Amino acid sequence: MITDSFDNKSEAIISPRAFFGERQKLCDIAVVTFSREILANVLDRYPHEIIGEIKAVNHIRSLYLIEVDGMKLGFYITEVGSMACSTDIIEVNWKIGADKFILFGSCGDLDPDKTSGKYIIPTAAYRDEGMSYHYAPPSDYIDIRNADLMATWFEEMSLPYVKGRVWTTDAIYMETRDLVDKRKKEGCIAVEMELAGVQAVCDYYGFELYDFLCAGDIVDQSDYTPDGLHDANHSPDKFDVAVKIAKRIADDGSLSGH
Repeated sequence: MITDSFDNKSEAIISPRAFFGERQKLCDIAVVTFSREILANVLDRYPHEIIGEIKAVNHIRSLYLIEVDGMKLGFYITEVGSMACSTDIIEVNWKIGADKFILFGSCGDLDPDKTSGKYIIPTAAYRDEGMSYHYAPPSDYIDIRNADLMATWFEEMSLPYVKGRVWTTDAIYMETRDLVDKRKKEGCIAVEMELAGVQAVCDYYGFELYDFLCAGDIVDQSDYTPDGLHDANHSPDKFDVAVKIAKRIADDGSLSGH
């Protein structure tokens, strides 16, 4: 069973060192986007250099060091899905040294009365994916450890937000009405595809994760349409928020995330 997959007693056979050699240290903070449009926008706006690559059999993605408001930040576009996004974090840490990751993206809206016009700060993620069970003991939910800290920062920035549970799933085409109802009854206000695995990986390796979301499509509607997804995916305001978060992280290098 997948719930038996967490093995922290024996040694992992494959390590990043086997693929990439010695760990590098080029920056502390990385900003992570899913959006090709945000990627292009940021590279057009800010000085940058390529400091590494994430290579796969089907494509290669660049890792950038960008300079924003006097800060040097890692920046890259990540893959969609819990396993791929989480593996990117492991490899990016090894290749450029970042151990604080600011991750933002879109999500499906389960409760528009609560989320409309607001950023979403996840407090816990339902583990309806596979990656997290290899990096954390089995449980229904995994806590998002920096949620309260993020809420404090959003208050300071006067940004509208709502906190709540989210549902991480691998199966976009099997978000059924009964499952939506079940997750809503447990307090989930959004559904996305990465967070449970990413938080489990960050907890396991001691990385810090700072996550926020923007709701796009309304999943719980009688006749589903993907209206709203493009803006939620690609609006550049999320990068600007990430920069403000990076400033707060940089201003207090002693942050433990607790």
